[in-house]
Order: sequence, then structure tokens, then C-alpha cells
Amino acid sequence: MASVSMRPVDEVPDKELLARHAQGDPHAFSVLVQRHRDRMWAVALRTVGDPEEAADALQDACLSAFRAAGRFRGDAAVTTWLHRIVVNACLDRIRRKSVRPATPMGDDATFDAVAPKMPDPTDAHGVSLDVRTALLELPFEQRAALVLVDMMGYSVDDAARVLDVPPGTIKSRCARGRARLAPLLRHHRNRRDSKNVGGVEGGGMPK
Repeated sequence: MASVSMRPVDEVPDKELLARHAQGDPHAFSVLVQRHRDRMWAVALRTVGDPEEAADALQDACLSAFRAAGRFRGDAAVTTWLHRIVVNACLDRIRRKSVRPATPMGDDATFDAVAPKMPDPTDAHGVSLDVRTALLELPFEQRAALVLVDMMGYSVDDAARVLDVPPGTIKSRCARGRARLAPLLRHHRNRRDSKNVGGVEGGGMPK
């Protein structure tokens, strides 16, 4: 079999990279990780809230994915599979390091959302820190749902695939998470609304 390095990386689909890795290609897995590392890191950081713990969780996830490649069934996107491994690695770190008591991921488990219908504010450093702190006040399952749906832009159906729960569970967890975050982030909404000179009905952003 030809090595991945013998043709442009963009021409090699994720599933083929994973299959080649499982068959012994020495380059395939590193190409796959480099392709998706940024989003995997974002999921880990926003889920555990601590850069050192996130780095450890990402390392654990990459090792788990490396070892489990041969068991990938191909019934989901590789990104979904990778992010599920990252989520599980984060949960394991939280349990072991007691970053925050975690609720086992069962029927009711998922990540919950950032403030109600607010745009992801992580481009502003101070607001980003507040959001990260507020997320840590949520149960792990709600936090995970919010990270995927409200911060990473996953659809409800895709988030359900990552977390291996029904879409309706994702919706309810996001709704609960948003409700819990709203009072924690209200000062940012108030600050935004105070800048609406002349006001926009409904508190919208000025144009």
C-alpha cells in the first residue's frame, strides 16, 4: 500500500487515514491528528476549563484514538469519533484529578450552552475567562452539550452522535445549561445592552 506521504494530504479522507493507520501506515495517524488537533484542543479546553488539564486530556485522547483505530466501525464521521474520545478523556481527567465532581455520563448526560442565544464571546479575553468559569459551575454533561452546540457550532444531531444520546436529550440539556448560565453571565448582557444608543427592540446589538 502506498504511504500517505506519496500523495497530497488533502486527497486522503479521514476514514482512509484511520484505516491506513490501523493497517500499519506510519504517517497516517499524525496526519489525521494534525488535521483535527485545533478543534480537539478547543473541545478539551472549554470542557475542563484548565489549560494543563486540557493538554493532558488531549494527550490521553490521542493515545486512546491511536490504540482504538482498528475498532472504528465507520458508522460516524471520524471527527465525531475523535471528539467523543476527547470528551471521555476530559471526563476521566475530571474524575481522577477532582477538577470538579462529575456526574456519570448516562441518559441525562450532555454539555450545556453558553448564555441564551448570545454569540460565542471567546474572542474577548476577559469575557472568555468569565464564560470558562461559568461553564465550570455546570454539571459536566450540560457543559459538554453547550461546548459542542453553542461554542463549537455542532448541530443538535451531530452533538447527539458525539455524546451518544438522543437529540432530545441534547436539547433539554442545552436549555437547562443556558438557564443556569444566564444569571452568571448577565453582567455581560447588561453591558452590551447599555451600549445600544437609541436602543434596538429586544435588546439587539446596534448596527
